[in-house]
Amino acid sequence: MAAKSTVEDLEARWGDIDRSPQDQGTVELIVRRPAPDQREPLQRAAFSAEAGLLGDDWLRRHGDEIEAQITLMNSRVAQLLAGDKARWAEAGDQLFIDLDISQDNLPPGTRIQLGEVVMQISTLPHTGCTKFARRFGGHARKWTATEAGARERRRGVYARVIQDGEIKVGDSITKL
Repeated sequence: MAAKSTVEDLEARWGDIDRSPQDQGTVELIVRRPAPDQREPLQRAAFSAEAGLLGDDWLRRHGDEIEAQITLMNSRVAQLLAGDKARWAEAGDQLFIDLDISQDNLPPGTRIQLGEVVMQISTLPHTGCTKFARRFGGHARKWTATEAGARERRRGVYARVIQDGEIKVGDSITKL
């Protein structure tokens, strides 16, 4: 289904979607960004506290901002906005997960385990940029930025790697 053109349409459609699990979820997609505007879907990836997702260009772009090392987006939001899973990567996030990433469920400082990797949720807000609006529409950016959208972190959440390891598509996610 193609995305509709208003914030109200997105809100109505979001209300019809079952919510993601709160304590245990699943890794749905891993995307490496080797260079600007390049996306590389992976079945498995290595993560480290020093470099984040190995082979990603995070260090080049934001190496001094450890709190924005990894970006996670709720897969149900990605599905609503992008439709086809092949388009999820356009959002620019590295991990698409089926887990409630809301502020209430994962407040800053919360740790989650994804496969072998442990991450800590950041205090920084993940708000979306003009590229996100260009790819999914201004209505999508506005919908993720509403008060409810910010509380639910519809645009996603930043995290940093605490324990190195590997993550595979299909791995379990556990709130620690």
